[in-house]
Amino acid sequence: MKNQPFLRSACALAVPVALQSMLQASFGAVDQVMIGQLGGVEVAAVGLAGKFTGIFNVVVSAVGAVAGIMISQYMGQKNAAETRRSMVLNLRVCLILAALFTLAGVAAPYKIMGLYIKDRATVEAAGRYLLIVSGAFLPSAGVTILSTHLRCMEKASLPLYAGIASAAVHTGLNWILIFGKLGAPTIGVTGAAIATLISQLVYFAVILVMYLKYREKAENATAGPFDWKQYLSMLLPLLVSEFMWVLGENVYAGIYGHLGTDASAAMTLTNPVQSLAIGALCGLSQAAAILIGKRLGDGDRETAYREARKLLFYGLVGSLILSVVIFYISPQYVRIFKVEAGIRDLTVQILTAYAAIMPFKVLNMIMGSGILRSGGKTTYVMAIDLVGTWLFGVPLGLLSAFVFRWPIPMVYLTLSLEECVRFAVSLVVFSRRGWMNQLKA
Repeated sequence: MKNQPFLRSACALAVPVALQSMLQASFGAVDQVMIGQLGGVEVAAVGLAGKFTGIFNVVVSAVGAVAGIMISQYMGQKNAAETRRSMVLNLRVCLILAALFTLAGVAAPYKIMGLYIKDRATVEAAGRYLLIVSGAFLPSAGVTILSTHLRCMEKASLPLYAGIASAAVHTGLNWILIFGKLGAPTIGVTGAAIATLISQLVYFAVILVMYLKYREKAENATAGPFDWKQYLSMLLPLLVSEFMWVLGENVYAGIYGHLGTDASAAMTLTNPVQSLAIGALCGLSQAAAILIGKRLGDGDRETAYREARKLLFYGLVGSLILSVVIFYISPQYVRIFKVEAGIRDLTVQILTAYAAIMPFKVLNMIMGSGILRSGGKTTYVMAIDLVGTWLFGVPLGLLSAFVFRWPIPMVYLTLSLEECVRFAVSLVVFSRRGWMNQLKA
């Protein structure tokens, strides 16, 4: 790795991850359109089931992040035994958690959905969907860890190819099973759930074949006693951080919802743009976590710091370009939707606010999800997230919406100022270099 130009290594990791993220966002939008043809109950049912699966995704992503920290650092140390153990351990943790979520989803799907809504028709549809989708938790857990290991091996294009296959299967089966195409029965939401389950099984099967083909052999390598204290000190702060972030996002959604139907509709219309824009640059955070982690594992702190600054610069340039693009295309984008003129105007205003704040969002993503985590001191990331969301974002959102009664574009811009606060704190932590830690083998 040291002999490779840094930019080429960064692009080799960042571009496939970005393409995969944008692909998933695009196919997700297509799925929303398909399910949207079924009616309000079905749309609500899939959305509510998504809240439960979202909790699972947050938990698994935290374990995947720890796996990435450990694997990249031990690869930097050229410690094959610890690299293998890091993958196996985190895979086992993910599978245990997935089994617990699967058990809950299979044993009590209707009771779980009843916690979100009381309407019987919606609970029934959501429960049927969750019952089937719960079978996707185990393969999804496997995909998370195996994809992480492949990216740490700097084979990020392989998860991309697997993701393309999975997304194609998902969308195709949705079309066939939801609407009864090609002679299949029309089974609506149940069909959407079956499509999700099968596509995740395909995803896992393809990833597993790729991993078995390209994995690094370590038959003769032996690892010493495992440091559970070090492991839990990385995992627990990330679990707290991710959970509190999801909770904060739900508070934001509640604030938008209380501002009225037009405000909620306008915010919903911005989601595809936000997902695609962040997806286009999310690969830089993955590249940061892996490349900087390997440098720290190798003990090369100066190179790690220098390359981290380069990645932040790349993110700043990319985000500024995308901000300008979003600003200019937003008036044309809203014309796609057959909604009232007032909703279109609100959507353009929110996207303008998003364009203004986006560079800070991207820099925080690279800093928090990549650079600062790479040394394993995840308490820094947890503290920064809690300060940004709960000391600034949520209070500012509540004040601007319910005390000052500002319109939603101003509310969104005001609560998004927490991104600026988060970046300022992150910059101080970054410059002091306390995050630059080498894991013990």
